Amino acid sequence: MKGLLDAFWRAAAYCLHPRVIALSVMPLVLMAGISLGLGYFFWENAVAAVRASFESWQLLATLLGWMESLGLANLKTVLAPMVVVFLSTPVIVVVALLMVAGLMTPSMLNLVAERRFATLEKKRGGSFLGSLFGALWATLLALAALVISIPLWFVPPLVLILPPLIWGWLTYRVMSYDVLADHASTEERRELMRRHRGVLLGMGVLTGYLGAAPSLVWASGAALIVLAPVLVPVAVWIYTLVFAFSALWFAHFALAALQALRAERSAAAMPPFVPVEANTSRDALAIEDLPYRPLPPSDPSPNNPPPFNPTLPP
Repeated sequence: MKGLLDAFWRAAAYCLHPRVIALSVMPLVLMAGISLGLGYFFWENAVAAVRASFESWQLLATLLGWMESLGLANLKTVLAPMVVVFLSTPVIVVVALLMVAGLMTPSMLNLVAERRFATLEKKRGGSFLGSLFGALWATLLALAALVISIPLWFVPPLVLILPPLIWGWLTYRVMSYDVLADHASTEERRELMRRHRGVLLGMGVLTGYLGAAPSLVWASGAALIVLAPVLVPVAVWIYTLVFAFSALWFAHFALAALQALRAERSAAAMPPFVPVEANTSRDALAIEDLPYRPLPPSDPSPNNPPPFNPTLPP
């Protein structure tokens, strides 16, 4: 618990780092750039295609004609651009978030490693392909679990428990591999995930609940359609910041646990220290065990006394 809380407050403090703030704003910059580029090249054609679709649907054409008779003559002109915006915005948001997510986890890991674990050896027990295939496999399992659990969502308490638990498991699997891929060996990573499985799963569930925070902003945007152009970027920024916090939290906890594991194994590999028992008899100690070695004996005649040896005790 101490290591968990220590990693939590460190991750919260690191969210104020300029690199983290810059990465959290990057999706907004990408969204603006992608929107301007797509709008410049495809806006007119997209709006024209939507209007042609409206005209080809007899029921919709009748409905629009009836609304024009009620004084909403400009509805047909406004409706096509609105549909284009509503259809393209989720795609742009997802693409921007995926691009930032691919850059954010390595950047957060490097930030933590540089500032706190600079001396930690990199054993590179993971790889990019391993991370990619592991993330895809875990995502497929999580999606399958979500689909299977949908009937249980109609039970009021379970709808608040099952989805965060499934997404928490997915976060725990993906983040644990990514933050340990460079520094830990394969055996060390498996050992850490075995030892700290409950803590890592709890971290994933909590970050899953934190990731639901932007949903409140999306709901507000749906209720207050006028403020949607402002609320949608705010929701994207909050989601990105939560993702950065999750990567920092897992990085701090996992690297600290790896450092403790290596220190534990180093201490276990050292030979045990056996103290020498005190003995007042000089004859009981071997000459090799003494911290000094006496000089060889000389002629004991009175005219030839032995040389003075300052290392010998009186």
